Amino acid sequence: MIELKDYEAIFEPELLVEIEQLATKKEFEIGDVIMEIGSVIRSIPLLVSGAVKVLREDEDGDELLLYFLEKGESCAMTLNCCIHNSKSEIRAIAETKTVILFIPIVKMEEWSEKYRSWRNFVFDSYNQRFSELLETIDKIAFLNMDERLIAFLIEKSEVNNSFIIEQTHQEIASELNTSRVVVSRLLKKLEKTKRIELHRNRIKILDL
Repeated sequence: MIELKDYEAIFEPELLVEIEQLATKKEFEIGDVIMEIGSVIRSIPLLVSGAVKVLREDEDGDELLLYFLEKGESCAMTLNCCIHNSKSEIRAIAETKTVILFIPIVKMEEWSEKYRSWRNFVFDSYNQRFSELLETIDKIAFLNMDERLIAFLIEKSEVNNSFIIEQTHQEIASELNTSRVVVSRLLKKLEKTKRIELHRNRIKILDL
């Protein structure tokens, strides 16, 4: 039995029945790569539980965190690839234990014509991800790195629903597209002001 509670308030009952009949349920552990750059898109993801981080990669292989996906959401960039029959331009990694329903892309156009709720869901996904991308651009353009780091830690804490962040300085640096030395220096500064506690591969948020 596929769990669709988070979508009952979004989709018509008839659409929920189709999803239950067609969707493939998959579970992912923390750190699992769900989608890779350049991979062929064959299905539409719907998050049932957990959280997924979506990253972009430049020509040198450096990553940048674009946004997080949480339960009840889908990835607009994946939806766009489905529409244009193009390959993935993002990397999606499980931030927490995650359950996703995958729907065949052939249903994308059919459901857009058949169900108003699906059309609204797709448009809302685009709007939400667009707003989040603008926030990411604003942070890069207008915030100092220390401000970006604080915003990053707060968002990670909210997504993981925990004041403990299990991540190395290098991993944080990669997601912020900066150097480990810079991240380590700024984290030490936050620790001295008693805003965080630093442990081996772990950060405890005290007052951000």
